[in-house]
Amino acid sequence: MSDLVPYSGDRLTQARAFAGLGDEALRVRAITAARDKACAELWALTMACVTSDTSAGVRLSPHTLRAYRKGVEVLLDHAREHGWNLLRPGRREPALYVAALTSSGLKPATVQARVAAASALYRALRWAGATDADPFRDVKRPKDRTKSIVKNPPYRADFVQALLAEADPQERALLLLMAHAGLRIAEALAVEWAHVDLGRRRLLVAHGKGDKARVVPLSARLREALEALRAERPLPHSGKIVKFSAYSTAYARLQKLALKCGREHEFRGFHAGRKYAGTQLYAAVKDFTRVAGFLGHEQVDTTRRYVELPEDDLGDAVEGFR
Repeated sequence: MSDLVPYSGDRLTQARAFAGLGDEALRVRAITAARDKACAELWALTMACVTSDTSAGVRLSPHTLRAYRKGVEVLLDHAREHGWNLLRPGRREPALYVAALTSSGLKPATVQARVAAASALYRALRWAGATDADPFRDVKRPKDRTKSIVKNPPYRADFVQALLAEADPQERALLLLMAHAGLRIAEALAVEWAHVDLGRRRLLVAHGKGDKARVVPLSARLREALEALRAERPLPHSGKIVKFSAYSTAYARLQKLALKCGREHEFRGFHAGRKYAGTQLYAAVKDFTRVAGFLGHEQVDTTRRYVELPEDDLGDAVEGFR
């Protein structure tokens, strides 16, 4: 999109720029942006709303923000093409939008993300007083009948070991923070030396998803990787463990590492690393509740989507049935 430009300043500063306007000034600004379908302005408005008027606020993850931004862009493209009045959309238009997304071949999860972004945009327009419309509230969203553990299973042990063998100290620490400590990529990139207690073999995740903190144990191999990394750093050991902090940089580094191993076709991003950790832990403790705490899940049902169970795991249990 030619008119989608990066905003200036941090998110809180931008939120204040909108929230600090008088009611009428904010309403007029939002109405004008909706009339013109001005992507940069509507994205800025959405950012201001989700930053100041949602429970996640400034802690909303970069991944979610990227998904929202893309979703706003896609919706506005569709609205321009089909002559939507954003403030008064036709009663059947939102369902047709979802149908168009589905028929384009997008996966159900991607369609759901696009609808979530559209809902966030309309929440922002209501927040600004530009409309009362909530057109996606009752729209049916496609469901994916394939389990996520089947679509995106954990990495295999031989793949993880191959990456670790070729990784530099930074990459090795990042890999093990996900594959052994079960951290999300945003959590792994945010870990600071002050959060690491090698003596007590644990790590503090200071700001997990939803801004919830948790403590996770450190495996022997992860402790070795952190000790080796710390030995390279001058005293005092402070700041972040992983020097590159951007999601895109981390992705490119690990993708290049997989290419170096000749296994680039097996690289599927970061979540498969967390699933590797969850699957290993469940195999050891056989307790979804404990694995949920380790991964930072509020609901055990979420954890079940992260653990790959062996197909014959009930064989021994039923062997002695009478």
